[in-house]
Amino acid sequence: MLWCVIGAAASLLVILYFVDPPDSPLLLASLGGSAVFLFGLTRAAAAQPRALFGGHLGGSFAGIACYQAFGDAPWVYVLAVGVTLVLLLVTRTVHPPAGADPVIMVHAHAAFGALWQPVGASVLVMAAVCFVWSRVGPAMARYPVKTLDPSPPTVFWGAWE
Repeated sequence: MLWCVIGAAASLLVILYFVDPPDSPLLLASLGGSAVFLFGLTRAAAAQPRALFGGHLGGSFAGIACYQAFGDAPWVYVLAVGVTLVLLLVTRTVHPPAGADPVIMVHAHAAFGALWQPVGASVLVMAAVCFVWSRVGPAMARYPVKTLDPSPPTVFWGAWE
C-alpha cells in the first residue's frame, strides 16, 4: 500500500515539475482522483489508458467547447458536465475524476490549447510514471492491465435495461 501512495505522490510531483500548469495547479485538480485510480485501482477498467486519456481529453474538450460557445454562466457548467457524461458513456471512456474537467475548464476560461498543455501532457506523464512504477515496485499489477478495456462495459451501465 505504501508503494502505491508513494507512486501516486511521485506522479503528481513529476507533473507539477515538468508540466508546470499555466495560471494555477488547480487546473490539474482532477488528477488527484486519477492517481487514486491508477495507483490504487490499477486493474479497474476506469484506470486503463482508454478511459484515462478519453475521459480527461473528452471532459476537457466538452468544458472548453461549452465555455467558448456560451461563456461562463452557471448553466454552462451544468451543460458541460452533462455533455461530458454523454460523451464518456457513448465512447465508453468513463474515468470518474474526469467529471471535474469540464467544470475546471469553464472556470479557467480555457482555450483549446489546454487539451495538450496542461491536460494531455499531464495525463501522459501520469500514465508513464504509473507504467514504470508498476514494474519496479513489489507485487503491483503492471499498468496498463488491459489498454483498451471499455469503461463501463456497456453504455447502459447506469440505466434500466
